[in-house]
Amino acid sequence: MTNAELAILSLVAESPRHGYEIEQIIEERGMREWTEIGFSSIYYLLKKLEKADLVESELIPVLGRGKARRVYTITENGRGVLFAAVTEALSQPQQTYPAVLLGVANLPILDGDQAQNALESYLAGVDGRLAQLGAKVEAQSPLPPHVQYLFDYSLMMLEAEKSWAEKTIQKIKG
Repeated sequence: MTNAELAILSLVAESPRHGYEIEQIIEERGMREWTEIGFSSIYYLLKKLEKADLVESELIPVLGRGKARRVYTITENGRGVLFAAVTEALSQPQQTYPAVLLGVANLPILDGDQAQNALESYLAGVDGRLAQLGAKVEAQSPLPPHVQYLFDYSLMMLEAEKSWAEKTIQKIKG
């Protein structure tokens, strides 16, 4: 199960939802800060989960002149898969492959100034993400504990990246 599928399945497990509502929740919770879910992929993923018998859907008429909405509900099979996927995600660290590591592996093709400038740009980007994420946390506080843990993890990882970039720049400077 992909991270995007797991995220969508978990939102449907909280409550029956239609696709647009899922998009709104993803935005509200800042979920794109910690998982990759494109707006255009939500309906694709819902159909994929339905085909796998992890969710089921029902067309619900909307009062007035609106179009009927397809509302998705998690199945018993979906609950079992969700439980197993969450347990696995919390139990086993995953290898990640950030592009910066490819840059470091190829650092010798740059001279010292080029490497320093590139890493200073990287550091500025990390600082920007830290400020953006910090502002989101501040704006949404108080957060439910599990949501706070998500932001804590992201903030701590960015702090570690910042520390690494600063130290690496200092080493390059000599």
